[in-house]
Amino acid sequence: MLLTTSTDPFTRGLDYLYGARSLALEPEIVDVVYDLDNRIPICTWIGNHIDAVNAELNAYLQACHDCFHPWEQCVIQIFAAPFAQSFGIDGLCNLQTNPITILIDVGRVQPEDWWLLVMHEYAHAHAGSPGHHQEFAKSLAHLCLGLAIAPPSWQAGMEASLRSYPNCRPTKDPLAFWQGLG
Repeated sequence: MLLTTSTDPFTRGLDYLYGARSLALEPEIVDVVYDLDNRIPICTWIGNHIDAVNAELNAYLQACHDCFHPWEQCVIQIFAAPFAQSFGIDGLCNLQTNPITILIDVGRVQPEDWWLLVMHEYAHAHAGSPGHHQEFAKSLAHLCLGLAIAPPSWQAGMEASLRSYPNCRPTKDPLAFWQGLG
């Protein structure tokens, strides 16, 4: 991800968000750069705190890696970024980047559930294709076993239930975290 050498928190945050836009499936997913009411506080907060947030996400990513043999592990990078509300997603896995990119909107879920969201997106990366199909289900089940959480129940409508498994508790205001209020 392109990062600035600037010491100004706002500039660092804005440059970070433009880097996140370049890694998203669609740049509009990270739209706060155009939100004139919230851009300054969000970019400033990101410039001051994003390294710590990304370090935590990388620890969760490593825990997922550790569930697989080294030769089964994908090369993955992970970053936090605020997503546009209109997309209605908490995380995404971009299989078109090299390395594979996972983007997580940590402001949309409770901090205690960030690792569950990382696990879900990691299962997409490991399956190697988008969607909530049988390969995704196998990767997710393997991660559940390795991370000691209950796997989803396999029933009719499996694909629909896998979309939101594991269940991550939403926050009330997704932008509050990114403004330093959450």
